[in-house]
Amino acid sequence: MTRPLVVLGATGSIGRQTLEVADNLELQVIALAARDPSDELAEIARRYPQAKIVVAGGSGDEHRGFTSTVGREVLFGSENVLHVAASPGAIVVNGIVGAAGLRATLAALESGNRVALANKESLVAGGPVVRSALARHGGELLPVDSEHSALHQCLAGESMETVARLVLTASGGPFRGRDRESLKEVTPEEALRHPTWEMGRRISVDSATMFNKGLEIIEAHYLFGLDYDRIEVVVHPQSIVHGAVAFIDGSWKAHLGHPDMRIPIQYALTAPTRVRGVADPFTLSGSSLVFEEPDRENFPAIDIAYRAGRAGGSAPAAMNAADEIAVEAFLQGRLGFLGISEVVERTIDETEWRQLNTVEDVLEADAEARSIASELVAGAC
Repeated sequence: MTRPLVVLGATGSIGRQTLEVADNLELQVIALAARDPSDELAEIARRYPQAKIVVAGGSGDEHRGFTSTVGREVLFGSENVLHVAASPGAIVVNGIVGAAGLRATLAALESGNRVALANKESLVAGGPVVRSALARHGGELLPVDSEHSALHQCLAGESMETVARLVLTASGGPFRGRDRESLKEVTPEEALRHPTWEMGRRISVDSATMFNKGLEIIEAHYLFGLDYDRIEVVVHPQSIVHGAVAFIDGSWKAHLGHPDMRIPIQYALTAPTRVRGVADPFTLSGSSLVFEEPDRENFPAIDIAYRAGRAGGSAPAAMNAADEIAVEAFLQGRLGFLGISEVVERTIDETEWRQLNTVEDVLEADAEARSIASELVAGAC
């Protein structure tokens, strides 16, 4: 509980909620990083006068204006993000969005730090590289995603040999129960209206297509070292059960609670200790729990993810990059909703498969897949 905290992606949803948890726990925040020199980051900087402030992007004029607004030294550039991620003895919350988060995860692990991971690309695109860094440097990787945090907690004290399967729960998104014909007319505004969680634009669309759950399948494989045959998805619209583990003796463990990201964030900061948090108390009374098989015909993202995960190497990185391109095209009105999965699947087919040993390998696969996906989107317009 005394380890200092570095928050990467401080102005995002995860970053803001992390700071709320940190304030409640009275943790020392030693560094805050964000992509842009925004007014929001300046306000956060004023709340933490002792913290280093890092901005990855922005122009020279923006840097000068931001430094003047903050009133103290500001570090600029992506290399300084890596520098604070490597702060000795820290807990690093990685809420960076996109492939840029991979380097930060590796910098933190290579310094032996605990990483509270909310950056999907680190494991989906760079899983083999991250696992290698963990093995060589002895850092810690604790998931912030509610589903993976749930599984991590259910597995505490258990031998992986006794695990029959891991169960990831999915809300089903805003289009649960819709047929394929009606999905052709889905608008970005509809896709962004998630029934349970408040999230960013890409992750909201990913939940609507169920690619978010596909990404989580691959994350679970790298986090827990289980074969894909032992990882399954069920639809649970209430989002009360966040994950479950079935054991070989027929026993089950499940993690239940409010759909509140502050709970898994706090656990990633304090584990294995539990302390009183900021979330409202939860009771089972009055709750109804429904579980369904996912609709794999109308939402093929899950099967695409299993295929990419089993192919291994660069295939998951290609899937992730293509999904990012396709989602952005959908949000801009340049691609239909059903076109997202079509672009992703074709990109995986057309991207050269390669083994991933270094960050550069990951970034090469990512760049190639983005180029191919962009061409496919252009052809669909």
